[in-house]
Amino acid sequence: MILETLNLMHYNITSVVPEVMPTATVPILLLMCFLFLIWNYEETSSIPGPGFCMGIGPLISHGRFLWMGVGNACNYYNKMYGEFMRVWISGEETLIISKSSSIFHVMKHGQYICRFGSKLGLQCIGMHENGIIFNNNPALWKEIRPFFTKALSGPGLVRMIAICVESTKDHLDRLKDVTAGLGNINVLNFMRQITLDTSNTLFLGIPLDENAIVLKIQNYFDAWQALLLKPDIFFKISWLYKKYEKSAKDLKEAIEVLIEQKRQRLSTVEKLEEHMDFASQLIFAQSRGDLTGENVNQCVLEMMIAAPDTLSVTLFFMLVLIAEHPKVEDDMMKEIQAVIGDRDVQSNDMSNLKVVENFINESMRYQPVVDLVMRKALQDDVIDGYPVKRGTNIILNIGRMHKLEFFPKPNEFSLENFEKNVPSRYFQPFGFGPRGCVGKFIAMVMMKAILVTLLRRYTVQTPKGRGLKNIQKSNDLSMHPNERQPFLEMFFMPRRNIDKCQDD
Repeated sequence: MILETLNLMHYNITSVVPEVMPTATVPILLLMCFLFLIWNYEETSSIPGPGFCMGIGPLISHGRFLWMGVGNACNYYNKMYGEFMRVWISGEETLIISKSSSIFHVMKHGQYICRFGSKLGLQCIGMHENGIIFNNNPALWKEIRPFFTKALSGPGLVRMIAICVESTKDHLDRLKDVTAGLGNINVLNFMRQITLDTSNTLFLGIPLDENAIVLKIQNYFDAWQALLLKPDIFFKISWLYKKYEKSAKDLKEAIEVLIEQKRQRLSTVEKLEEHMDFASQLIFAQSRGDLTGENVNQCVLEMMIAAPDTLSVTLFFMLVLIAEHPKVEDDMMKEIQAVIGDRDVQSNDMSNLKVVENFINESMRYQPVVDLVMRKALQDDVIDGYPVKRGTNIILNIGRMHKLEFFPKPNEFSLENFEKNVPSRYFQPFGFGPRGCVGKFIAMVMMKAILVTLLRRYTVQTPKGRGLKNIQKSNDLSMHPNERQPFLEMFFMPRRNIDKCQDD
């Protein structure tokens, strides 16, 4: 009986094992093959970059962007792997390019008009498929862009010169109101107030509290920078992003109030044509059903924040560079006196201010504020021999390109870098092509008008022993009148009695 029982058990085991083994072995073998393919994923790409390593590579590369910041991470990877390389952001292949021929190709062609960024992050700040700056819906972007193009060119471009001159003079006349006890001025905030005032005058035309709006704009940009590349899991934890969400909401609500005031004003004016500015055009487009209220609010918001952020910071760096290079300041003043004399700068003067223009260009090259452009490929393509698949993210590292090719003194601040004409493919501070900066011409006009007006009255000094890197942290310069006068934390001094000033 025992032998028969054991024999029966042996039969059952041997009959079960052949049935179970194939079922268990096939998934294991498939899993092993899958892991093997993942391990060797990098072998399938001809583009240099870190290895995939079972998904660890994408986690490390995205983490580096969050830890170091986009600009520093791009420079790190280009230095490590070359001027055309591949990483991952949010698990998506991302190319980092600092080679001029490749950058020129991407900017030139229409299949790269789409941007990329965290969908949830862009939704939080109101830019997901809305506005113009980071709108990654090509069809809607094409409908909205003409409103910006019209406002930033033609008569508006000419009017902006006089607006910048008057706004700068008005703020300089009230310089004592923003001067600290030791004679210093927070120049960055001062520049933001001027650029906000000029933008409001030309594009919206509603009285506003400059200090309050400038603070909200600064908080909005902090939120934008913090959320742009955050992974989706970040938005699952409310306490992590709530402060950024509030910053975006505060500015949007403030702009909505101003737009509503604009609507009321338009409903009561007698001569409507005198009030047809950028905001008015959008409001009437909404009344026709061409735009939604959300489109209108975001477009006005983006028009109002553009200059107080990028342009104001660019001007701030220019003033620091002026303080560090007095000979450059002397050369500009000689040209300003020869071209303009004692009158205000005018439209006809713009093309004759060659030294000022070279200074502006060299400042943007040497100390860029916007040194990266983010795009997405809408079609398969080949760039400089490398295959680029549809949906690939692309970061154009323009700031690095400006210090790699063409310029005789790429790592120095020197106007010699622009003594000869620079081919556009080697210098792109505003980009070009279908999605180039729509405001690049008016930005140049504004920078010239504000700089010339300021330098005719003030000279700029940095606190003793403070260079560009230290000044960036405090925003402090000083201005002293002298027939011209310095300002900024920095010091603004009138151009007559240039006194020694102290830092806070």
